[in-house]
Amino acid sequence: MTAPLSRTSVLAERHRALGSGLEDWNGMGTAWTYATDPEAEHDAVREAAGMFDMSPLKKVFVRGPEAASVLDHLTTRDISRIEPGRSAYLSVLTEAGTMADDAIVSNNGGEWMIVHGSGDTMALLAASAAGRDVTFALDDDLHDISVQGPKALGILDAASPDDLGALGYFQHMPTRLFGNDCRISRTGYSGERGYEIFARAEVAGAIWDRLVEAGVMPCSFTALDKVRIEAGLLFYGYDMTEAHTPWEVGLGFTVSATKPEFRGRAALMAAKGHERIRNVGLIVDHGDMLAGTLALGGEEVGVINSPCWSHRMAKSLALGHVRADIAEGTVLEVIADGVTTTARVAPLPFHDPEKARTHG
Repeated sequence: MTAPLSRTSVLAERHRALGSGLEDWNGMGTAWTYATDPEAEHDAVREAAGMFDMSPLKKVFVRGPEAASVLDHLTTRDISRIEPGRSAYLSVLTEAGTMADDAIVSNNGGEWMIVHGSGDTMALLAASAAGRDVTFALDDDLHDISVQGPKALGILDAASPDDLGALGYFQHMPTRLFGNDCRISRTGYSGERGYEIFARAEVAGAIWDRLVEAGVMPCSFTALDKVRIEAGLLFYGYDMTEAHTPWEVGLGFTVSATKPEFRGRAALMAAKGHERIRNVGLIVDHGDMLAGTLALGGEEVGVINSPCWSHRMAKSLALGHVRADIAEGTVLEVIADGVTTTARVAPLPFHDPEKARTHG
């Protein structure tokens, strides 16, 4: 018997109407598939505008005089550099200096918001907050609608009294959309210019419906997997786990090396230069998505973690881990169920390697 979901999106009935079975992710029913073709959803994100219900992500508010110092201990970034109206992507580590989670921390001015997935951020936040003058709480009433694609700005800007075009990458602001209060953040998980809308349950449905009327296509997590793999974006539990340091999975940029203290710092710094694996892109010689192990000269040297078939690139793509000494361009053997083929280690991201679409 399936365990009941502990969290519910106010958009659940809309997902069911679109054909979703509301599969569990992070304790919430999630639209992994719709009746629509995920390739059409993929096209909407790349050519026009698509939207995902990212409400299964956990939104945690941290408040109080010592909130910033608690977050400084919890995360790898220098929190003092995140000014009001700005956000940062960062790592949350174990005491051993390995990945407990990844998250985005936003300075809302007078309070902080952490948005994270299925890792151990909440438990580690509680440990960092023990005995400190700080409060924190998960807020499931706050929903997250992610609108991604080249037409996203035009659609959202027309619905807001504010100049959303002035928002820089990883900036956010309170505003109104279609007359409803919300916060808009220029962030996403698609490799496109996009925006996340944080709105209360009482207005999230109305915003979703107006976006549909404006031509934004609801998209499933199957499509999300395709666009995030093309963009080389990691998914905790697949592309990184507690077995890996940030150095090994390409997240060294999230570490403020001059910050004197954070959980796992000593172990993390000691591990630098001793990486066992690295995260890479793989172009697989196959006509569909393919998972399996990777070998070189008959010796196992890696694994495919996140595969997809990109109809737009007409390629089987994947994110994987390989032995740290294996160079870009190396051709590896792929050993999967009933299939033996090859894959080439390729640079990331596959899509928009200059990142002009997200950052421009």
